[in-house]
Amino acid sequence: MSQSHDPAPTTTAPTSGRMAAGTRSTLLGAMFLMATSAIGPGFITQTTTFTVQLGAAFAFAIAVSIVIDIALQLNVWRVIGVSGRRAQELGNLVAPGLGWVMAAFLLIGGLVFNIGNVAGAGLGTDAMLGLDPRIGGAVSAVIAIGIFLSRRAGVAVDRIVVVLGLLMILLTAYIAITSGPPVGQALRNVVLPEQVSFLAITTLVGGTIGGYIVYAGAHRLLDSGVTGREHVRDITRGSVTGIVITGIMRVVLFLAILGVVAGGADLGTENQAANAFQAAAGQVGLRVFGVVLWAAAITSVIGASYTTVSFITSRTRTSDRTRTMLVVGFIAVTTLAFLLIGAAPTTLLVFAGAFNGLLLPIGIAVILWVATRRSDLMHGYRYPRWLLVVGWVAWLLTIYLAVNSVRPVIALFS
Repeated sequence: MSQSHDPAPTTTAPTSGRMAAGTRSTLLGAMFLMATSAIGPGFITQTTTFTVQLGAAFAFAIAVSIVIDIALQLNVWRVIGVSGRRAQELGNLVAPGLGWVMAAFLLIGGLVFNIGNVAGAGLGTDAMLGLDPRIGGAVSAVIAIGIFLSRRAGVAVDRIVVVLGLLMILLTAYIAITSGPPVGQALRNVVLPEQVSFLAITTLVGGTIGGYIVYAGAHRLLDSGVTGREHVRDITRGSVTGIVITGIMRVVLFLAILGVVAGGADLGTENQAANAFQAAAGQVGLRVFGVVLWAAAITSVIGASYTTVSFITSRTRTSDRTRTMLVVGFIAVTTLAFLLIGAAPTTLLVFAGAFNGLLLPIGIAVILWVATRRSDLMHGYRYPRWLLVVGWVAWLLTIYLAVNSVRPVIALFS
């Protein structure tokens, strides 16, 4: 992917219409890269499970999680964007070696979860076309590799994640309209929830900005040269809009499932999301689910691969060709693992979840420490105090998420 090779942010704002249009296109791509990275197979499963369990009350958990996500992502994107440095580079400047610890955590989690993304793409092609999941997963991986090998890979990634992101939202909205959800009841629960599930809130936060996801769009902007104080407004708009896009998809999926559940349909215990789409629109609904799952999975493959490699390479010392080959190798290795074992073993998922859970508070702490104490890395930018306060308060929740992610590992050895 084409990258900027200047580690320091630019000091003059773009003046030409072409530059402004290029910035807008890059910003849109970064927003959707982050959003579609969050909207993976696990996103669909989580949303369906909690909707079945909580009903309309799940609306409150969605609303609260969106507010927390915005508070954290605003800080991450702004610090990375203004400093002109990737998250792991900032980590190494805060404490020597810390950035490589962050990269190691992200690499392990990314490898394991990307096996699940490839598996999800295979299941999507099965529901969509009746194709064997292994063949569908392999073909999807080849498509993802082809995107990164294309002549203008950066532009290709930006456009594909936007198109597939919008496609997922529109198709899911169609199912939501067909299922006839009790919208009024859901809206009441946003303000006056019938029950509050802290587990649902924390799970959604971890699923939306955990692991590599919160860094995906920020690193994409950085690699495209959208850095520096003059781009603060663009960076802020992009960070908030990325979460809003994810929230819109979460809401329409929630309403689609809620309509089916409120209508008395029994979704069983397996493949609940697929069953809900089918209950709402018959065979057409099942095919639509296949398209949505495939689009969610392949964009997550793209996001996971791109961001993981951005954590283990240098913007200034690694060539574009080397980065591309590493991305291709990452996708190939995870696809081969899927073909050999079918899906990531539960034990590996537990460990990967723990690494992702630990990365979140460490990474956010690095970001907030730079904003609070390392003005030298922010090139004279005066960081808003209110944003720091909001960020540190939200950071406390990431500690809770980290503790919860480690507990299953402890249980394995107890």
